Amino acid sequence: MSQLIYPGLVLRNHYAIVRELGHGGFGRTYLAKDQHRFDELCVLKEFSPQVQGSFALKKSQELFEREAEILYKLKHPQIPRFRELFRETINNQGYLFFVQDYVEGFNYRSLLNQQSFTEAEVMQLLFQILPVLDYIHSYGVIHRDISPDNMIQRQSDGLPMLIDFGGVKLIQAKVESELAVQLGQNPAPTRLGKVGYAPDEQMRLGMVYPNSDLYALAATMLVLLTRKEPQQLIDPQTLTWNWRKYTQLNPKFGEILDKMLAYRHGDRFLSVQDVLVALSAINPPSKISIKTTQPILNQSLSPQLFSIQTGKISPIKTNLFIFISILTLGFFGWLGGRYGLNHYANQDLNQLPKTEEKRQEALQEQRRLLEVDFNFFVDLVNEEFYTRYPEQWGRTLTDKPSDTIWRENWNKIADEFLQRLAELSDQSRIKLGTYSINDLDHLKAQVNQLQLSSQSLYDLADAKFFDLFPEQSRNADLLGLPMGQVWQAFTNDVINDLQRGISWKRVEFGSKKTQKTLKDRLKPGEGKIYLARFNKNQVLQVRLKSPESSTLLSIYTQKAQSLLEDSTKNRWSGRLSDSGDYQVVVVSESSRPFDYELTLETH
Repeated sequence: MSQLIYPGLVLRNHYAIVRELGHGGFGRTYLAKDQHRFDELCVLKEFSPQVQGSFALKKSQELFEREAEILYKLKHPQIPRFRELFRETINNQGYLFFVQDYVEGFNYRSLLNQQSFTEAEVMQLLFQILPVLDYIHSYGVIHRDISPDNMIQRQSDGLPMLIDFGGVKLIQAKVESELAVQLGQNPAPTRLGKVGYAPDEQMRLGMVYPNSDLYALAATMLVLLTRKEPQQLIDPQTLTWNWRKYTQLNPKFGEILDKMLAYRHGDRFLSVQDVLVALSAINPPSKISIKTTQPILNQSLSPQLFSIQTGKISPIKTNLFIFISILTLGFFGWLGGRYGLNHYANQDLNQLPKTEEKRQEALQEQRRLLEVDFNFFVDLVNEEFYTRYPEQWGRTLTDKPSDTIWRENWNKIADEFLQRLAELSDQSRIKLGTYSINDLDHLKAQVNQLQLSSQSLYDLADAKFFDLFPEQSRNADLLGLPMGQVWQAFTNDVINDLQRGISWKRVEFGSKKTQKTLKDRLKPGEGKIYLARFNKNQVLQVRLKSPESSTLLSIYTQKAQSLLEDSTKNRWSGRLSDSGDYQVVVVSESSRPFDYELTLETH
């Protein structure tokens, strides 16, 4: 995150930054609270193009403002509402932001990881999203980037929302094109969209038509139906879609999708209305009845809602898990729905015991105070719930008394995890759900600047993490999973400590001295790095005096080679192959504080 824009900063005496949502070539996107609207959440998109020269920057700003003007005209209930465009100066640096509504819900990529989509559900989705496309096309706007990532199922009513229009991405391409003209060069075609989802004329030639969006929408529907990416469904030789071996559909519905996916844009439906007419001929919307996640509220309680479904979580093991969505509407209640092959009826929310309502309300308030991201927290607790109770796979929990024990088990896990997440710094905790591999690479660079290795950093992060989450396997690949986000948050805290000089020490040997004894104390979850310089061919002896089974000992070379790693041994001796800094890492494995002595001796 930019050092100038950080959580807690208030822009224009109006928008309080909560956390960063993402970043791209044109700047960063932030979640913020609108202080003029009772802290209602909104999205701020920072405009900071990576272009060179005053002409390019000026042209970029002009195009950005023009794009914002177009977005301002689009006022549809299934499109995030554009609020305003404003400029801000921070430390003599100018920024341009546009503000739009925040949509709380899961994108269809996440939903696809949690459930299967039936033909009827996909048909319903088409009837719900096609009018949105028809609306934007009537303004001459083409989305250009339809995919499961850019459609969100809104929590409040279950309707699909269309997000992330390609217009802002188009600005950079237009600037590059106009710069080429200024330099007397032939501009390259403007190519936007995701490979597999965008049609050939868009990806190869940079040309788009309204039915280019229809192509991407049909591709998205087939991904939802087959759980396969377009690259797995397209024949690389003939460039035709071979999806029928993965799913069986009404033949007429299949023909509609095939026509939407025609290679030549002239062979596709020309407009949204043409698709709607064709769909209505085989299955009128009035006959489609799919239960969504739309909550049924008890008006007297205005309850917070749970929705439970089955789905997948791990890209490694693809385990199915019980999915419990905590919707942020106030108090907690329970609702029904239909996911996969499971069906259950909507229940009377008054059946939920008052004590359980209060417990869930307290959990929700605790999560809010800790500023833990809603979607992330749901995924994290679900992951652990299924791990502990695999017998719940394949069924749907309800608000009936027979499921009281399972709801209570989920609540217990949620409570446990909130207590543990409270150990994180506020700065690291609010980023949960957004950490990426790039963030990890940045942490590596930071620790290397201290002349320390990433192995030492990870040792200290592991000590904190596994002390609070001892049920996690040390051999599991957590990256990409919700629990991996927690580990990265602890790693972020460790690097902050190291930069402040906490948890590491350089060891200097006095004149003619070959031995150094260091004494210290470790608390549960703590560790310490000792950095010392030795010469090639010296024999190094490391001796650790500590309570039995209380520590793990590691030794790393300056070239990040491991001489000893996560060892329960308390002695090591060996001839050094290189001159340079060596790191000796001691981490606690004990549930109690303890004193230790570390002796380094060379000859």
